[in-house]
Amino acid sequence: MRITRTVPARPVPITALVLATAGSLLLTPQTAVAEPRPPVHRETAPEGPAAQTPLSAARRALAAAKSESTTEAAAESASAAVLGDDSRGYPRRQILAPDPENPADRSIKLGLAPYHSIAPKLNALQALGDRVSVEVAGRSAGGHRLYLVTVTAPESARQARAQARMRELIENAPALAAKSPGIKRDYKAPVFLNNNIHGNEWEGTDASLKLIERLATADDSATRDLLAHSRLYFNITANPDGRIAGTRANAGGFDLNRDFVTASQPEVRAMRRIMIDKQPAVMLDLHGYVNGTLIEPTTPPHGENYEYDLFLKNTYANALGMEAAVNGLGYTAEKDGVQPAQIPFRDQEEGWDDWPPIFTPQYAAYHGTVAAHTVEIPMRVNNADYASLPVTELRRRSAINVDVAGAALRATLDFVRTRRASLVADQIEVFRRGATGAAQVPVSEETVPGVPGIGPEDVYTTTFPRAYVIPAGRAAQRSATAAARLVDHLLANDVRVTRALHDFRLGSRTYAKGSYVVDLRQSKRGLANALLADGRDISDKVSVMYDISGWSLGRLWGATVEPVTRGSLVGAPLRPVSAAARVGYVAPRGDLRLRLDDPREVAALNSLLQQGVPARRAADGSAIVPASARARAEAAARTYDVAFDATKVKGTAALHRTRVAAAVTPGELLALREMNFEVTPVSPGVLNAGFDWSSVDVLFVSAGLDHGDLNDGARSALDAFLDGHGLVGRGTTGAELNTAAGLLAVKPVEGNGDANGVVRVANSGSALMNGAPSHGFVYAPVWFTDLGPGVRVEQSYATGNPLVSGHWRPSQDGTGGPADAAGRASVVSGPQTVLFGTEPMFRDHPKGEFAQVGKALFSMADAAGTR
Repeated sequence: MRITRTVPARPVPITALVLATAGSLLLTPQTAVAEPRPPVHRETAPEGPAAQTPLSAARRALAAAKSESTTEAAAESASAAVLGDDSRGYPRRQILAPDPENPADRSIKLGLAPYHSIAPKLNALQALGDRVSVEVAGRSAGGHRLYLVTVTAPESARQARAQARMRELIENAPALAAKSPGIKRDYKAPVFLNNNIHGNEWEGTDASLKLIERLATADDSATRDLLAHSRLYFNITANPDGRIAGTRANAGGFDLNRDFVTASQPEVRAMRRIMIDKQPAVMLDLHGYVNGTLIEPTTPPHGENYEYDLFLKNTYANALGMEAAVNGLGYTAEKDGVQPAQIPFRDQEEGWDDWPPIFTPQYAAYHGTVAAHTVEIPMRVNNADYASLPVTELRRRSAINVDVAGAALRATLDFVRTRRASLVADQIEVFRRGATGAAQVPVSEETVPGVPGIGPEDVYTTTFPRAYVIPAGRAAQRSATAAARLVDHLLANDVRVTRALHDFRLGSRTYAKGSYVVDLRQSKRGLANALLADGRDISDKVSVMYDISGWSLGRLWGATVEPVTRGSLVGAPLRPVSAAARVGYVAPRGDLRLRLDDPREVAALNSLLQQGVPARRAADGSAIVPASARARAEAAARTYDVAFDATKVKGTAALHRTRVAAAVTPGELLALREMNFEVTPVSPGVLNAGFDWSSVDVLFVSAGLDHGDLNDGARSALDAFLDGHGLVGRGTTGAELNTAAGLLAVKPVEGNGDANGVVRVANSGSALMNGAPSHGFVYAPVWFTDLGPGVRVEQSYATGNPLVSGHWRPSQDGTGGPADAAGRASVVSGPQTVLFGTEPMFRDHPKGEFAQVGKALFSMADAAGTR
């Protein structure tokens, strides 16, 4: 784990600096705490362990992407319907069945609430009065219930419907909402309080439970006023799997606070639904551990699609209140090991940014949240400290953390109570700017009074296109399946999409009937643009980023997406849609051709192969399915929404059911399962214990499998397998295994390990890369030189500067930058090996590249003619 260098960049009170310095000199070993600078949490796949996540977690994660008839998807849909039900008033009580007691719950050691104690606690809180309601917002990847608690003054069904109408007016008619006396007088400001999204950052849950108990019965005027004029939504534990296991990730191995662009995990989809349905004006995301307590707003770069002037004004003001509340608890460095709170915007130069919308508070801003914070409570109790420190010390630290989290929560509620009207007005203004196409307001000391130290380094704005068009027709689309998936994903994010009833003209060209249009004159234009735009190369803005810096569903999801900079949509034949039109199709006669350019197409093929359908590979990389399997193809077309066209091509080699041994990251494991590959996770431990290589057909390695970590027997067995089977490798780990096995004669070159983003690539015309997108994704990029005989370049980084958006600088010695990668091989192959230097299955971002790995696995499963 690297630590970001930070220096005071803004005015910092002298007393704070003195306290911080004095505290650092007086800490004893017993009170050793977290590094007082923000840690950069990066995925270090080459050094990390191979994913071993259970298949059940993947099925829950993938359920919503498949047929709505599946049990998991139906349950998720039912939860969403309940949360969005505005016909019921408050309280909304339900009695929760208890969970089995689990003495292995990692919370217990810290003196905190184990997951199995939460349901009984919530039942008791509902019984305290008429202010507390509990609903189940969904299920985690591990199958645990996600609890949403609402605390507010009682509402009749009629009053609840009135609140819903006002909320809809704020989003859908913000200009009218700004003038509504009813909204100013009666609208309850929504507040979202999110806890424990990282499972081994526990204490927000316990602080929220304590606060709910107080709010349930407090009779002081401030509490009555707060609950009469706001609704407080507590996500009690966003990651129960991790809470129980003591892990940062959920049962699927995913860091949920990196998943909001793609929402691959059920917990994130539940949080997304809460933010869409409840439309919070203020939100808090409670984390740990940075000492002193870190309270956002952040350092640059700032998300360029935000209405950042409104966001900074409110987020900074609330941060000051939380800082005062936390410091006012009286903990000191000398006595307790607790440093004074810090606000990155004010106290640091860089390293803790709000650039990507993968984090909960940054994603919330696109749904109208005008004050949103990550709060990192101070005293480290996880990882090595959890294992090594005495229980008494762990519980001392946890008690302090609960206290600090509680102070931040209470200060936020005070902020909401005193500023409700202006917070709601600013949320309305966010939506008004989007709906009318108004210009963003650059931040400055004049536009954001009261926030010190604003400089040119804080100014990030963008130019919104007039619209995005996802063209219809096979000539316009690389993949109709990919286009439909993208449209459904936009709709799930509450982005409005329309579809053309007949041909129309926009800008300088004519688009066909059935094309989709995303009008950027909409309330959530910032989110639409954040998802679809290319993004920006910010390499020259800061020296290092906290996490990913480039993403683009328009470039990486396999659909053709065209920005239109000008033109009028007035009178255009467009109709709003609630779902993408189905594109599944099977030609009525003859043999069938299934392109393999999309993960759903690969999944459909794997489904057919597992049923024994005798498919064959065509020279262009597609699959030929015989006419005799038409009925099964029709079922696959319905399930996966893919097209089987008629063909006279007979194909070459037979395709077979493909079983994959995989030492990969959690994101890659999920992607393989999404494509219906039969996957057996492997690791040095699994191989050293004796692995039956006859149970698999191909090996895919990207993480956690070093040839040198194997014992003699495991090494011999692996080498014997690779003598007659294929290897697909990714990154340095895959390349190093290739070298150790003596397979493909190439030299892997590591670029700057801090680099990531969207890159331009040039694809070969081979079966492997036929239909591949012209853009890829990199994260610690790799390229290949010194290519030996028989090595084929399947893909290269584009010449010039290949980086489209993201952050990629040369390393400190001047090497490893994009200029060094330009024109170099990014994907190479040979008779038994395919090596990727890009990240074609990173988290869930580059959907349009998944099929490259799928084709590689099919090809390498038949390596050396062993069938």
